[in-house]
Amino acid sequence: MTNALNVIHDLRLIHTDLKPENILFVSPEYIKVPEHKVSSKSIKDSSYYKRIPKSSAIKVIDFGSTTYDRQDQSYIVSTRHYRAPEVILGLGWSYPCDVWSVGCILVELCSGEALFQTHENLEHLAMMERVLGPLPQHMLKRADRHAEKYIRRGRLDWPEGATSRDSIKAVLKLPRLPNLIMQHVDHSAGDLIHLLQGLLRYDPSERISAVEALRHPFFSRDHLRRS
Repeated sequence: MTNALNVIHDLRLIHTDLKPENILFVSPEYIKVPEHKVSSKSIKDSSYYKRIPKSSAIKVIDFGSTTYDRQDQSYIVSTRHYRAPEVILGLGWSYPCDVWSVGCILVELCSGEALFQTHENLEHLAMMERVLGPLPQHMLKRADRHAEKYIRRGRLDWPEGATSRDSIKAVLKLPRLPNLIMQHVDHSAGDLIHLLQGLLRYDPSERISAVEALRHPFFSRDHLRRS
């Protein structure tokens, strides 16, 4: 996925809508593997098998929203769950918004659930702070007129601005990023966490690029052999 993104960015294109639905396996072939913790009596039941792709090769699709890099890009892009903070705050966007989406996708592939399951901007930003820590002051100060209502006295207006108690509960139940990853990864969790922290940096100017992600130790041959 990071390799495909690197190719896209080399062409000076920004996909703007990276999400699991737009990442397909090249081959439909798979093998069936029995699920763990299944009794021998139930092993023949197909519902207790999981399908493992024979090949991990993928292709990125749906370039309908793809655009060339320009200076005036301030409109809303990306499907909600994979939308970068600079897009929500109206700060403009470029290649790093794709990188953020990849970070969200990797967490989802790891945990089985979307990282930020929300449909409201303030709750979305509050979820980011819960998982990744406080948003930078310089980004909050530059929020456009549509997003400034989410900020009060220099910080996110949360939980005061929450629309409901359920919204507050949804944010509070989220773990910090390292804890979330360690719940699901046994080998090289540290490398994956470090990679994700680079992909999910708030400030797009500090977020790692696709090519930098490819050089990360998580994708090294030694790591892949250990996995």
